[in-house]
Amino acid sequence: MNRRQTLKTIMATLAFACGLAAPAAAQTTIRYAHVGSEGDIQYWYADEFAKRVEKRTDGRVKVHVFPNSQLGGASETVDGVRSGAIPLAHHEFGSLARLFPDIAAFAAPFVYRDGAHAMAATDPIKSDIMKEMSDKMVKQSNVRIIGRLYRGARQMTAKTAIYSPSDLQGKRFRGVPLPLWTTMIKGMGAVPTPVEVGELPTALMTGMVMGQENPLTMINANKLYEVQTHVMLTGHMQNVLPVFINERVWQSIPEKDRAIVAEVAAEVGEETLKLGLEAEVNLIDELKKKGMTFITEKDGLKVEEFKASVGKQVDADFPTWKPLMERIAAVK
Repeated sequence: MNRRQTLKTIMATLAFACGLAAPAAAQTTIRYAHVGSEGDIQYWYADEFAKRVEKRTDGRVKVHVFPNSQLGGASETVDGVRSGAIPLAHHEFGSLARLFPDIAAFAAPFVYRDGAHAMAATDPIKSDIMKEMSDKMVKQSNVRIIGRLYRGARQMTAKTAIYSPSDLQGKRFRGVPLPLWTTMIKGMGAVPTPVEVGELPTALMTGMVMGQENPLTMINANKLYEVQTHVMLTGHMQNVLPVFINERVWQSIPEKDRAIVAEVAAEVGEETLKLGLEAEVNLIDELKKKGMTFITEKDGLKVEEFKASVGKQVDADFPTWKPLMERIAAVK
């Protein structure tokens, strides 16, 4: 073997050895839980988030989505993220009260002017109050808010027309199984009856509850038009859902990829605002065609009475929230 051949053999051997020694790109796989059904904006958000994160990180971060309460309801989801059993999830701000009570103020009824205001106030990158509250929750409960999504304004539905809180007196009305919803439904004049979302159609069909409240996207996706006849456009909540992650999981993701994940969460979140606002317009006509009757202020719906009654109940049940709600309301 001449000298040139010997050198080629040595170089090839070194290259092969270096190839064996080179570490493979680190890969992180994250399970993402939520309770949404296909057709709901929250379902789209989680899927789109997962696709873009994997693409933008060149496969270093993979997100496996578990929708439809596959990993549990609200309490199981939140407790799972706190423990790390579920790395990532989204749900109501009210559900995070299990970890940090004051964070639920971001879900307070009638606190936002509109959807854009709600998204601005809950932006974990730009909103000072959101950053402050998220940091406190990290220290207290090991859970961080990394994004948010918009589902639209929550509206009331029932098997009959409702015009004021007096129309709901003594009637069982479904609430999300969270303290804030108990307060809100009581403020609306009804008897709060907690029902998990997966059991809601049956509860409405059997008469366990006579009505419920949700964004129009959920009402349509879950076919509630089959068991409800009227929609009252109260717009009592701008439904923004926080996307939250276990802090240990978050810190285990390389800094470069954390930045990408946060960027995608913000980007897809902003897109849900456009989708939510468009859906609110389009779904009114669609739900009318499916047999639902819409009640507005022009028809005699007393939104200001609901606002005053619910606000009084919130002040009574959550007396420490007033300064927080004022700061939230002041976000531009």
